[in-house]
Amino acid sequence: MGKDKLKPKPAKAEAEKAGAPGDKKLKPATHVKVRHILCEKQGKALQALEKIKSGEQFATVAAEFSEDKARQGGDLGWKSRQDVVGDFAEAAFKLNVGEMTQQPVKTKFGYHLILVEGRK
Repeated sequence: MGKDKLKPKPAKAEAEKAGAPGDKKLKPATHVKVRHILCEKQGKALQALEKIKSGEQFATVAAEFSEDKARQGGDLGWKSRQDVVGDFAEAAFKLNVGEMTQQPVKTKFGYHLILVEGRK
């Protein structure tokens, strides 16, 4: 083993454990802790996205815009791939902790903005 394997830099080691933003390669996860904003119309989802990009908190925007789980700020809790529909799962499991989809994700329920808060 090389020195890097024996003594990883603390910040890098912690980021790898947490699946923090900036990881080059995601460790396989069986569950993600997610929040989402669900809108029937793509235009409404895009308006919500702009509010978040301008600095508003995801949970606040979810309470205002989401047509599902708005009372909890869009919090869906821990989900496996089987708990959510295919396109939602595909998008959510590609994100690092703290990342959000950059465009709405279309499913049979409508348009979702997805924020990942944890991976395990």
